[in-house]
Formats: sequence, C-alpha cells, structure tokens
Amino acid sequence: MNQRRKNLLKYAKEIDCDTLVTFEPENLFYMTGFWGEAIGLLEKNGKTTIIAPELEVGRAKEESEDCDVITAERGTGLISSLIEKIKKNNVCTDCQNYPIMMSLKKSIPKIKSSTEPFYDSRIIKDEKEIQILKKASKIIDEMFQLCSKKMKIGQKESELQTILMTYAMEQEMFDTGYKSTLNPLIIAGGPNGALPHAQVTQRKFKKGDLVVADLTLRYKGYVSDATRTFVLGKISSQANEAYEIVKESQKLGLKAVKPGVCCKDIDLACRKYIEEKNYGQYFIHSTGHGIGLEVHELPCISYRSDTKLKENMAITVEPGIYIENKFGIRIEDSLIVKDKPLVMHKFTKDLVTI
Repeated sequence: MNQRRKNLLKYAKEIDCDTLVTFEPENLFYMTGFWGEAIGLLEKNGKTTIIAPELEVGRAKEESEDCDVITAERGTGLISSLIEKIKKNNVCTDCQNYPIMMSLKKSIPKIKSSTEPFYDSRIIKDEKEIQILKKASKIIDEMFQLCSKKMKIGQKESELQTILMTYAMEQEMFDTGYKSTLNPLIIAGGPNGALPHAQVTQRKFKKGDLVVADLTLRYKGYVSDATRTFVLGKISSQANEAYEIVKESQKLGLKAVKPGVCCKDIDLACRKYIEEKNYGQYFIHSTGHGIGLEVHELPCISYRSDTKLKENMAITVEPGIYIENKFGIRIEDSLIVKDKPLVMHKFTKDLVTI
C-alpha cells in the first residue's frame, strides 16, 4: 500500500499537485484498501485519511490500511470536513460531480479535476494484484468447464446464467456492476451472439447454435474478463470457418504482446488476419482493453492507441466475428504483459461441441 501511495503522489507531482482526493470507490480502494461510500485523502507526507458517514466508519476502520478515519455527516458534512483539511494545498481530485467541484473551488483555489494520477498508478499491477487476477481467472475457467457440462438444447440463456452466477458467488466472485448492461454475464445463443454486448434473454438454445459466453466478474475488487464460444451440435461450414479464423487471430494477437509494443499493433495483428480472410467487416470492435478495478481500464487495445505496453499491465485480447441474424464468435483472454505474456485463462480455445 505504501508503494501505491508513493506512485500516486509521484504522478500527482507531475501535474503540479501535492495532495490527492478521491470520490470514486475504485480509487478509494486502491489508495486505502476500503471500498465504500467515503472520500479518500492522500497528503504529500503520505498521510492517508478516510472521511466517511457514520454508517461506513466501522468497516472503513476494519478494512483500510494505515488510515485515519474521520466521521462526518453525509453530503455537505463530508465536503466541509474535507475542505478543513486541504484548503491550502495543491489538490488533484477525481471528482466528476460539477456542483461539488464548484463548491470545492470556492474554498480551495488550487484544485484541479483529473483522473491521470489514479489511472497512471493503477495501469501497472503489483504482485498482489496479479495474484488476485490469476485466482479470478482460474474461477472463470472453472465456469467455462461448467458451461461444457450444463449447457444443453432447450435451455434458456437466463437459466445458464443462473447456474454460472450461483457457482461464481459460491467462490466469492460477483457481478461487476457494469453500468451499460442489465445482466452480470453475456450468454448469447444463435443470432443473439451477433450482438457483442447482447443482453441475456429467455431464448432457448437450439441445435446448431453457437453460444458466446462472456464471463466478466469481480474477485476481491479486481475484474477478470474472458470469453469462449461453444457449439450445440453441428454448425455450418461458414460458422466453422469463422471460428477457426477468430482462433488464429487471437493467437496472433497474444503472440504480439510484449513490453514496448504499441497497443495499435496488437489490434493490427488480430485485425489484419481477419481482413485477409475476407471477414474484416464483421470484426466491429477494438481488440481489447485494460482490466483491474474496473471492467474497462487503460490501456485501450485499439487501432487508435499509440500507448506502448509496459510490463505488468493487465489487458484483454478478444477478436470476434459477428454476422447479423446468424451467429457471433469471440475468443478472449485476460493476460499480464511480460516478455512472454502471462495468459491467465487455461480453458481450451478449440471449438467445444456439446
């Protein structure tokens, strides 16, 4: 935790700030070890304070590491307590709430809104974070094994999701709370699979379906993300061809991952192969993204990104082919950037026929 705080202050200094204030639970957790409703404060001497409403104070004291915990009334009380401690400091905050920022600026002239110190620190994972991500990925692999045993013709997408989430929660793995979906998982059979971010429905699996199972779940705060595509019975020659293309594309993408490589070159390694096979128009999203305390973090593995990979970044590589009203295919792994990337998912990428 001390090293994290040193990193946070180092990046704060780069934008001429000596104090960090976080309102976001992910950044609060990263800074303090506590995930909850509170404000986190990191001062230039390393002193770390949590300002929390009374209902959160007990847990904040129990879960945080080397923090002072101050009780304050919800709302304006929290803000008043914060201002009293930092009104003379050069402050950077991740606050995205306009009224709160305007209130803070009245009392703290040297305050700026920026997420850069937080994301610049979080983008490189420490050994503790890597071990948590590896464990999360192992649980997801077990869930893919469960898919191969429990998935069947006539079963609803929602029924399979229930089976998988029951197992996940038994392993202390939970929904990410990702705002852009109403479901914890993506379970998409047949034509639903052509929607990369399909919602889970009551549709029943049919013979000949390809089924996309995208399992994105949180373990001890950290998100692992992986996808496999299964088949129920015999599929068309086009679907089989497309699957093998995605499989090879993902293999090429993983092979390209190493420190110093531009993110856009990982995207190109996957995309070029799919385009060469005349399926380029059906690969409709970027190749991957960073993972950590959020589902989608930096870096972005996109043709637009000039960011260079660094050792111990955590990313996904997930090419796909989506043919409207027919099927979708995606193969995705979470991995840690190394000279030889640490691919955290071991479940087979051969086509599993059920």
